[in-house]
Parts: sequence; structure tokens; C-alpha cells
Amino acid sequence: MRRIHLLATGGTIASRRGPDGLASVTRAVDLLAAAGTPDGLAVTTSDVGTVGSFALSTADLLRLVAEVHRALGPGVDGVVVTHGTDTMEESVFLADLVHDDPRPVVFTGAQRPFDSPAPDGPANLAAALRVAASPAARDAGVLLCFDGLAFAARGVRKVETLRSGAFAAPGRGPVLRVTGDELTALARPVRGAPLPLDLDGDLPRVDVVPLYLGADDVLLRAAAGAGAAGVVLQAFGAGNATPAVAAAVGELVAGGIPVLVCSRVPAGPVAPLYTGGGGADLARAGAVFAGDLSPWQARLLLAAALAVAPRDPLPTVTGHLAPRSPHERGVQA
Repeated sequence: MRRIHLLATGGTIASRRGPDGLASVTRAVDLLAAAGTPDGLAVTTSDVGTVGSFALSTADLLRLVAEVHRALGPGVDGVVVTHGTDTMEESVFLADLVHDDPRPVVFTGAQRPFDSPAPDGPANLAAALRVAASPAARDAGVLLCFDGLAFAARGVRKVETLRSGAFAAPGRGPVLRVTGDELTALARPVRGAPLPLDLDGDLPRVDVVPLYLGADDVLLRAAAGAGAAGVVLQAFGAGNATPAVAAAVGELVAGGIPVLVCSRVPAGPVAPLYTGGGGADLARAGAVFAGDLSPWQARLLLAAALAVAPRDPLPTVTGHLAPRSPHERGVQA
């Protein structure tokens, strides 16, 4: 008998319709009752909160990660977290950055509410419980399980607003497939060393600045003026900007504000290729290229690195931007 602990935080999986719209009001014990307990498992439950993930702050996220650590007590074989889908890709990534335990932690949720005529939450939760109990998920870090697939934390993205297949890992693919009671291993995540992050308090402010046709440096300078300790550029293509932004990046970096470069394109890495305001100029200005991380995950990586090493966060960042192995790219195991 394997023991799994279920932490509920709210989200669509816990939502019911009311006069003002959907509200996350369903408790963990009721979520488990709807999903059923898979054979061979004993599941305990607790509630961290009942909110939509769009309402979470980074301080809330740190408290959730601390709760996950506490839930991995003696005799517990894994933890499942139910969570809203809007920011799940961020929460699962930060949880993975600090996860230093071989036991699995699995996030899941739903696209349709608890009181829907055809809710998807019960099946997602049942699958996540199976993944959390499986030896195949051990030492894989924190995973996101949805619609019959489990994804590594790094690289997972919400790709559909309403459809049940809400998540994908562009350029990477899933690491496990869940078919009924059976799990199939597809790949093995490659993870950096866990960060010794203090989970009390909050993270330094890091802003994401989007690039668009004709963008000037106003938003970038506004982020710095508002107190951002670091900035992530959601750049064009393979990591390009406008000449005005490239020049401003040099000033920010010279002033001690690190800048990471990501792409607004869903799949593929960034690289310093072009001049005239492009990635080559950003690299010369001191920006760091964040591989194929999304801007949202890169933001949390930079914020965590700043918290761990405020004077020189870039070695910590680059240590988590190592080249991917073939298995991490989704090659059949």
C-alpha cells in the first residue's frame, strides 16, 4: 500500500458555478471522492486554499512549495497538488527548482469545473495519483499531469484556453503517458541542482517586457524605474529586439540589473545571431540567453537566482540553462 498526500489549492478543478461566475469552493476530500482512490493507494488530504491560480502571488507560491515539503513527511511516497491551470506552469517550475527529494510531486487540475456535466478533473486527479505512486516518476522532480500525459516542469506550457488537452511541452514532449492503470515512460527529465531558496517571505521583483513591432525602450526603463531587480525580454524570433531596446539593455546590465532573453515563439531556443538590434547586440550588451525557457519560467528562475545570490545571480541562472539531453527532448526511452 503506497501512501500519497493530496494538497488542494483551488482552481477550475474545484470550481462550481454561482451567480457571479465560477468560484473555487470544493475541498480536497470532495475532489478525491469524485476521482476515486486508485487500487493499492492510501490517500490523505489537506487544503492550502481555494482560489483561482490567477489570484496567486509569488509569496503564495513560496508558501505552497513549503507546504509540499512539509507534506513529504515520513511514510509518504508522493504528493499531488491540485491547482488552477492559468499559472500552473509557473508553480510547477518553481517547485521543481527547489525540489531535493526523490519522491514525486505531481501537479494537476481541470479545464471544466467540478459541477460540469462532464468534468475532466476526476480523471486528471486519478491519473496524477497513479503517477505520484509510480516508481517511474521517482527522481523525475516535479511533474505536471494532464489529459493522460505527464510533463517535466521545465518547458511545460498551457497551450489551450479551454480544450481538455491544455498543456504541452513544445520541442520536448511528455515524459510519461497514463493509460488507465498503466504508465508508459517516454523520456527522463534532466534537472539542475536544487536551489537553496528560503521559502519564507517573497522573491525579488522580476518583470517580463514584451517585444512587438516598433517597440521602444519605455517599458524596459519603466520596469527598472519601478524597482525590478531583473528583467526578462519576451523577444522576437530567436532572441531579437529593436535597436532602442538593445541599447537600453546595455545600460540596465551596466547598472547591475540582469537581463534574460526568451522568445515570444512557443518552441525553439534563443541564440545571439543578428546585429542591428538583434540577439548579437543583446549578447554584447550583457544579456543572457535562456535557451527554450518560456518568459514566465525564466522570470521565476531569475527571481530565485537573485534570492539565492543577489550580488551575482548569473552563475546560478546559467547552471540551470545547460543543453538538453536526447531524453529530455522527448526521445523514446
